Amino acid sequence: MGIEVAVTGLGLVTPVGVGVPVNWAAVCAGKPSAAWDATASQLSCRVTGFDADALLGARRARRLDPFVQFALVAAAEAIADAGLDPGTWEGARVGVVLGCADGGPATVEAQHRVFLDEGARRVSPLLLPMHLPNMLAGQVAMQFGAHGPNLVVATACASGATSVAMACDLLALDRCDVVLAGGSEAMLTPLLLAGFSRMGALSERFDEPLTASRPFDADRDGFVAGEGAGVLVLERVADARARGATAHARVVGHGLSTDAYDITKPEPRGLGSEAALLAALDDAGASPRDVSHVNAHGTSTVANDRAEGAMLARVLPHRPLVTSTKGVTGHLLGAAGAVEAIYTVLAAEHGIVPLTANLSRLDPGIDIDVAMTTSSVAVELALTNSFGFGGQNAVLAIASA
Repeated sequence: MGIEVAVTGLGLVTPVGVGVPVNWAAVCAGKPSAAWDATASQLSCRVTGFDADALLGARRARRLDPFVQFALVAAAEAIADAGLDPGTWEGARVGVVLGCADGGPATVEAQHRVFLDEGARRVSPLLLPMHLPNMLAGQVAMQFGAHGPNLVVATACASGATSVAMACDLLALDRCDVVLAGGSEAMLTPLLLAGFSRMGALSERFDEPLTASRPFDADRDGFVAGEGAGVLVLERVADARARGATAHARVVGHGLSTDAYDITKPEPRGLGSEAALLAALDDAGASPRDVSHVNAHGTSTVANDRAEGAMLARVLPHRPLVTSTKGVTGHLLGAAGAVEAIYTVLAAEHGIVPLTANLSRLDPGIDIDVAMTTSSVAVELALTNSFGFGGQNAVLAIASA
């Protein structure tokens, strides 16, 4: 990467709440958010306590799909946290790189019903501006006057982490001085949850929703899909210091790879994810033994957890403390990598590794140290893993400030 990138601002909208403080408290306390979702006849981790009308204005909220609403609120929190003023910044030097897996499917499905029931002339003229994936970064740029590079990355469940990696490259290439990076997702529609269910990817622990998302546990049976957004403000370390900003942590490396193996299953030995992890460490100028904490992809599916566990046991034999925060949030899909990068930043900042919620008995086929309690740990260098359908992998290396 060639430079160190300071994380100066954080913003979160997740199923456990709006804002970084409430999120960090819930993750450290291991409070799961999964619930029965009557609208989709499935378990889900929906964002609650999010009043779009109050946060964005009723007229504006009506013209935005939830995946954009979440990102706008998370970005506003991150910018304020960084102490930046969009009214005075040089917009041409501010970039936006955000990731999502699917744009706004709720809008598409609702308008499809209108089309079938009432005809083409009743379809909203806002259908395309509301659902197109690129509107995620476009709307954030319009809201905050960011006129620099504007990109939306789609690498499925690695999208959020891939976006952070791309943002770091923009800073290293001196294309921007500030980048808003992260991910957002709102795809808990009946159709898409049915699709995940038909794959056999989702938990069917319908009688115990709060315990359904249980990464690395011997009794796990699939993930619980969620929604939300995470946005980070990234700057070169020297620039952040020059304006007197306080960094939460630093992004010191990233690695990207592809399994080229299967449309949904990870390569069972974790060879693709291993390549991404080693590339992130090489980028950071670090060795595996330097790693003190890993925020795992840890989806709560047998295939992913075992492949990732095998890879971590092989590459990090000194057994750094591993957690999966999906036990609390569920799997936020295209937003997951960004949200978990923020949790990793907070782990490095506070020296705290959150527990893996709902982990009662580690899968005997996995030989790594998974956090069963929230622990104080000196986190000098942490990794956060994100892997997507199609075998796309992204690993970020995050160091304390």
